[in-house]
Amino acid sequence: MALKTYRPTSPGMRTLIRVDRSELHKGKPEKSLIDKDHHRATGRNNMGEITSWHRGGGHKRRFRIIDFKRNKFDVEATVERLEYDPNRTAWIALVKYADGDLNYIIAPQRLAAGDKVIAAEKADIKPGNAMFIKNIPVGTLVHNVELHPGKGGQLARSAGTSIQIVGRDSGWTQVKMNSGELRLINGNCIATVGSVSNTDHSNVQHGKAGRKRWLGWKPHNRGVVMNPIDHPHGGGEGKSSGGRNPVSPWGKCAKGTKTRKNKKTDKFILRRRKNKRLAAGQ
Repeated sequence: MALKTYRPTSPGMRTLIRVDRSELHKGKPEKSLIDKDHHRATGRNNMGEITSWHRGGGHKRRFRIIDFKRNKFDVEATVERLEYDPNRTAWIALVKYADGDLNYIIAPQRLAAGDKVIAAEKADIKPGNAMFIKNIPVGTLVHNVELHPGKGGQLARSAGTSIQIVGRDSGWTQVKMNSGELRLINGNCIATVGSVSNTDHSNVQHGKAGRKRWLGWKPHNRGVVMNPIDHPHGGGEGKSSGGRNPVSPWGKCAKGTKTRKNKKTDKFILRRRKNKRLAAGQ
């Protein structure tokens, strides 16, 4: 899909660039696949604490239930239509299985209404087909990849992303992320063939601050304009630049300090994304 520009009838329209969604479904989402009990967390965790700052407000959204597990094996499905989902950057596809069930899936590139998709232990290498990652040929681009068998896809779900299969070793599959990280994935994890749709999402320009507010983003408040009680960079006479190295509101170094603490999964990471220059030099 192409990008849309507008005549500069206002300052906000002058630099506005959007993705053309004329080929997507224009009606309401499938009613049976709407989670009526879902509510937006606006950056809070299960304790009500803010873990993602500057979120809140925005337009009301209906939450579509997406099938990330793709575990309905050996039942062919037909793509009914492609839809816009306000909760994610990728398009979603409504598929109807041969037994009449309906599901939403993440739509890969080059998937269109009327196409056939299937999830099986081993299937054709076509966009939208899901299978065990151990049965996908080396070099194939995949998305919606599981980290643990049966948990559902967690990797490469946003617009335009993909993961490349680069090798195998004793039941494990080596994959390369967009960031350059090399990682081991259990061969019994399910992955979907193809790259995620809406690759032009990275070229979107909102044109004005209000459009970001509609999307649920609030203004970012810098630490140097706060009071000392609120941030280590705050305080001072007049405009101050902080007077120390960049830190978080809790005093932890914000640039260059390692923050990863999950030692249980270190063995699955063959090459960290920040070490790719060092690895290339070797």
